[in-house]
Amino acid sequence: MNPYDGANIRWTTSTGADRFRRSLYTFLRRTAPYPMMTTFDATSREFCTVRRVRTNTPLQALSLLNDEAFFELARALAQRMLTEVNGDLRARLSYGFRLCVSRAPNQTELEKLEKLYQRQLAHYRADKAAAQRVAKGVPPGLMDEGRAGDPAELSAWTMVANVLLNLDEMLTKE
Repeated sequence: MNPYDGANIRWTTSTGADRFRRSLYTFLRRTAPYPMMTTFDATSREFCTVRRVRTNTPLQALSLLNDEAFFELARALAQRMLTEVNGDLRARLSYGFRLCVSRAPNQTELEKLEKLYQRQLAHYRADKAAAQRVAKGVPPGLMDEGRAGDPAELSAWTMVANVLLNLDEMLTKE
């Protein structure tokens, strides 16, 4: 998007090197604010503020669960859990949990995540087309080398990572 084109108020996804830049570098336009920033209470920048208002709305949860950027973040976290931990299911779950909330999961949390993983893995093993859709965009070498497992496994881990990234403790840490 050309930020200086006054007639262009549509936000488009960047490509190339700009695609993965932090939102800190997003061009701000008062007349057409970036939707995600509005959802998460970004200021209008018409005046200085010391502290942003904190809210928790259903739109925020829907954005975090369904936005393409957050889904890619979940897939990247899933890849980290698969490639950086040589261990069993619980070791990988604990690692992902620690990355997100900076503490080890308790037994109940670990059991819930384990059940979620098992349900998702069964779902994606039964629906290979869905697994392929979730795994699309993964660097080809990662799947070929077996570091991330099959698409069903990566898809199940992506859903677990999506849950971890949407934990209240992850989102509202102070």
